[in-house]
Amino acid sequence: MRRKIPATHTLLCFEAAARHESYTRAAQELALTQSAVSRQVAALEAYLGQALFTRTRHGVALTPRGREYAAQVAERLLALERDTLNAMSTQGTQGAVHLAAVPTFATRWLIPRLPQLAALHPDIVVHIETRTRPFMFAETGFDAALYAGTPEQVANWAGTQATLLVHEEVLPVCAPALLTDSTPLSPQAVAQMPLLQQSTRPFGWSQWFDAMDVVAPHALSGPRYELFSMTATAAIHGLGIALVPRLLVETELARGDLVVACEQPLRAERAYYLVTPLRDQEPAALVLFRQWLATAAQPFHG
Repeated sequence: MRRKIPATHTLLCFEAAARHESYTRAAQELALTQSAVSRQVAALEAYLGQALFTRTRHGVALTPRGREYAAQVAERLLALERDTLNAMSTQGTQGAVHLAAVPTFATRWLIPRLPQLAALHPDIVVHIETRTRPFMFAETGFDAALYAGTPEQVANWAGTQATLLVHEEVLPVCAPALLTDSTPLSPQAVAQMPLLQQSTRPFGWSQWFDAMDVVAPHALSGPRYELFSMTATAAIHGLGIALVPRLLVETELARGDLVVACEQPLRAERAYYLVTPLRDQEPAALVLFRQWLATAAQPFHG
């Protein structure tokens, strides 16, 4: 049965014209003539039985239906391009793992260890995109997710199973210049210092001070950053003390860009998990990836 789908080159012309709201600029982008783009758009309008553009003094403008359809077409063309690139990238391989991951953990912990995976399984390709919140796997192309959360949050992610990878231990770090004679601070002294806040963990400092049995009136004060990498960078530049997972700043601590401001770590409620959808049979590449990941995380258990 013939599907009711316009030709791809017609959709490409429409998407470019819609994005620019200009046949001329769309033609320049696609290396076509303006009349060729105009003919493709006219053919699409005839196919749909409705106008997608209206003429204006300065060219063309999308109709309300045209704007809605353009957004839908752009999304699907992007997905088609991504799927094609993914297929090309796995030529001659055992397969690919499409991974959603919290950004800093992926950048600071996972990616530096991927050469180990490549040495062990050179035919596995890992694609990584960032996601910070749970999602429905059925609505995406992801095979798995690296997720940071509490056991309760992981248990409430419907239709999934989770493998515990790394417990999160947070501790205060800062630039060496903030410490006098390189002497670590007491928890009471930390409470008097400028604090850098993590917007995704708004009560992180409050929990740390509570665990240290310290009254800290300014535990919620200070500039906020969305990612741990931002918070760590702010600390490196002397803007204050950051409360970050040790495993995410291993490199900075080893280089001396950051030092431990107070050697009083706190195991947080959160941990890092590999989350996968429940299914009868998993792709072979995902099975091997999980096995490798669990082994790589083993030194961090305890």
